[in-house]
Amino acid sequence: MIDVHCHLNFKAYNDDLEDVLERAKKIGVEKIINVGTSIESSQKAVELAKKYKNLYAIVGIHPHHADKLGQGWEKEIEKLAKKSKVLAIGEIGLDYYSYETNGVVDPKLQIEVFEAQIQIAKNVGLPLQIHNRQAGKDIVEILRHYKNLLKETPGMFHCFAADFKVLKNVLDLGFFVGYDGNITYKGIAKGETVALYELLSKTPIERLVIETDAPFLTPEPHRGGRNEPSYVIITAKYIAQTLGMSFDEIDTKTTLNANKIFNL
Repeated sequence: MIDVHCHLNFKAYNDDLEDVLERAKKIGVEKIINVGTSIESSQKAVELAKKYKNLYAIVGIHPHHADKLGQGWEKEIEKLAKKSKVLAIGEIGLDYYSYETNGVVDPKLQIEVFEAQIQIAKNVGLPLQIHNRQAGKDIVEILRHYKNLLKETPGMFHCFAADFKVLKNVLDLGFFVGYDGNITYKGIAKGETVALYELLSKTPIERLVIETDAPFLTPEPHRGGRNEPSYVIITAKYIAQTLGMSFDEIDTKTTLNANKIFNL
């Protein structure tokens, strides 16, 4: 099993990272991909990948940080992207959800930063890992516009949530789709119109990957606590049950898919 998106590069793991890694290893999580959201967290992801054999990195600027960038940030991300064990540019995209802590960053600025990172990915020959929250239509339009810059296997949408039309468009563009621990939650998330299990049922197994987004989106029955890569197994078992498949089949298929996206 591969956790294709988590944040062990965040301070939530400063005190017990070794224990977290050991629990993941014991339960069968072979590889863990840490994702940057800023220049600093991207640097940390690269450092962890260098230190630990089974850790990899994705580097990029999250849309929440689009208004916190200084001159030359593009060169810094491109430089990091060329480091060993960096697999993609991400998490990049658009976020139109109004959070209590920071509201919505200027959409025009988000788009500029997103488009710049699509170009960086082209420059370094890496796929994309996309963050979308209630901005699926705009993201799809941008990806269509820049389709000539995308790789044949263009990447994946992380923590997928949208409607069926956006899902179809994402699949038509060749992207893979990641689901997280929040798929174990009941009901429909605020601002969404389709339940995650319904989207999962329309996602071809050949395009499915599984992630934790740790320390966030902790699956049931641990919701409310800190998430960690070992919990990707809980989500995988839930997905297997929902799709009427065996855990081993889900494990094998999603691992193959992750290897295809990231050339592992």
